[in-house]
Amino acid sequence: MADGKEDPAVFSSASLPSDPRLLATLTNAYLGTRVYRDILHVNGVYNGAAGDTHRADVPSPVNVRMTVPGADSLAETFTLNTRTGTFSHVLRSTDFTATHQIYAHHSLVHLMAFSISIRRSAHTAQPITVQLQTPFVPKSQDLDLNQGPDFQGAHYVYGKTLVPEVEGGPCPTVHMLWTPVPEALTLRGEEPERSWEFLTAVAESEEEAKRSYGEGLALIAAGSLHSSHAHAWAALWRGCCIDLDGPLPLRQALYGCLYYLLSALPPQGNPGFVFHGISPGGLSNGTQGECYWGHVFWDQDTWMFPNILLFYPEAARAILEYRIRTLEGALRNAQEQGYQGAKFPWESAATGREVCPEEIYGAQEIHITGDVLLAFEQYYCTTQDQKLFREDGGWKLVGAVAQYWCSRMVWSEEEQCYHIKGVMPPDEYHYRVDNSVYTNAVAQRSLNFAADVARDFLIPVPEEWVDCAKKVKVPFDAEKKYHPEYDGYSPGEPVKQADVVLLGFPLMHPMSSEVRRNDLEMYEPVTELDGPAMTWSMFAVGWLELKEAQRAQSQLNKCFSNITEPFKVWVENSDGSGAVNFLTGMGGFLQAVLFGYTGFRITKTSLRFDPVLPDDINKLKVNGVSYFGNKLKFTITKEEIRIKVTESPRDPPASPLEAVLEESGQRFPLREGRRVSFPTVAGWIQRSSPKAF
Repeated sequence: MADGKEDPAVFSSASLPSDPRLLATLTNAYLGTRVYRDILHVNGVYNGAAGDTHRADVPSPVNVRMTVPGADSLAETFTLNTRTGTFSHVLRSTDFTATHQIYAHHSLVHLMAFSISIRRSAHTAQPITVQLQTPFVPKSQDLDLNQGPDFQGAHYVYGKTLVPEVEGGPCPTVHMLWTPVPEALTLRGEEPERSWEFLTAVAESEEEAKRSYGEGLALIAAGSLHSSHAHAWAALWRGCCIDLDGPLPLRQALYGCLYYLLSALPPQGNPGFVFHGISPGGLSNGTQGECYWGHVFWDQDTWMFPNILLFYPEAARAILEYRIRTLEGALRNAQEQGYQGAKFPWESAATGREVCPEEIYGAQEIHITGDVLLAFEQYYCTTQDQKLFREDGGWKLVGAVAQYWCSRMVWSEEEQCYHIKGVMPPDEYHYRVDNSVYTNAVAQRSLNFAADVARDFLIPVPEEWVDCAKKVKVPFDAEKKYHPEYDGYSPGEPVKQADVVLLGFPLMHPMSSEVRRNDLEMYEPVTELDGPAMTWSMFAVGWLELKEAQRAQSQLNKCFSNITEPFKVWVENSDGSGAVNFLTGMGGFLQAVLFGYTGFRITKTSLRFDPVLPDDINKLKVNGVSYFGNKLKFTITKEEIRIKVTESPRDPPASPLEAVLEESGQRFPLREGRRVSFPTVAGWIQRSSPKAF
């Protein structure tokens, strides 16, 4: 390792952060909590109507703290091991070692568990007792909890949420079983070592809760509860990894970001799992008044999704299925605002209806609808999964979004183009503006994609889609050669966060290098320095595109003020305010490496690459990139690119691929198990035809 022997994926400390919001989070796709927190949350279970809807607080039986009163010279260590998705607390004296491990089981997603282990030193024979502090009370402000009969030694409560999201809507029921926790555990004098395991099972049916609890008991009996969890995490890391030969803090940041984002993903090989999206603070956060109440924003589709897509298209599909399932709510949102088609809510929970507590965002920050469709486009271009679009509701959503954009545009006789009026751009310092350049460009992209899919499916393309896409205004100042943020924007006006710079990436809106540079230079000095954490990663991507690696690195380094110690939990704003465990910022940071250093760009026909590495990074390894069913490993240095197909499934067969170099046109067939290498230049990966070789 570049900085000695320290493992960049393991975060240890002798003390906990003073702010409990910054404790490590333990989540899987269904359950989430913060270490030593008295509540946990369940995927898709909200309480409260409309703007008051928030993640329902479920009392947490895993909130247990281990102490050994009276022990001499105790050494204490708290560790988050991102490789195994496990938090541990170790107390060590000359006589014994006591270890408390907590985890949300990655593959058995209805289970959370913890264990206490005591191991004595060889020279002692005294009983050793650890105290367990358990403030658990089976009550909730969001659930009407009732006590049921014990089951296989577990206590049992169940209850419905109190208030539905929409009038007449469902109130989900939560069922929870847990192993009772004693006040103390003792290692007897004759025992060298002993472990105790404690289970919590949560589900929306009694049958599922009992089945999961029984499955956990069987694994405990076999001695493999934690090892089965660690095995699932090992498989996850095998399928995706970003590592580099460079500074330790950067490597740690990458492992931290990947851990927290991977924690949120649906389990592999479980296509029936109903996923309810990813909120900015993840499943561990989102109680009333915290982390945007656990609502889903564009943060999921724009900031997190591209990373997930490149590594785990199956999980990316589950995110898109969430949007498809909430399409009816989006259709109602558009109708209520007087438009056609589907308008996705600025803040979404279980139904797709607008649940933003403040009306202005739901009414004006309409770029979210284009952001959702951009995720569908990226998925379509990297998977060609036509089933999602033809059979599973994707095409209906695509058409409804195109319809919405057409109905939202008005024709300007004066300018002879379409306008989109009265919006809030991504830069939320400005509102009720006309022709937000980002909003209009993403609308144009939505319409072009809808038309492309229609042609692929041999469906007639509505003339209106083509006309609106061609004639929508995308503001541009031909004299200063830059994109004004909206009609009437004056250079120098303060900007809250990344906005116009998103035209270059992820929108890839056509522009010259000169204009791209001007946009970056125009907006960099006026963008809020302490604003949302994802901003500077997009400036970094822009400078990397222009081959200014050191300038890019100075932007990316700003992100480190949002990363807290010791568990690498991100805060939304560098002053510590806003959401915590801010997955949005982590997603942006990962994109700066995954799409910035590599130059990856998803296009209609290829996955482009054009790497550039800063001075302090000698090698970048990206393992597990998914493209048309294949898994690829990229190893990039300043001199050479190596590509290897690590997996190429045969049932159904993955498309054969080739690498093409841009300048020379040279082609390299990519076959499973073989490695190709060539100088570090621009090129692309594409599907190869049999004629190619």
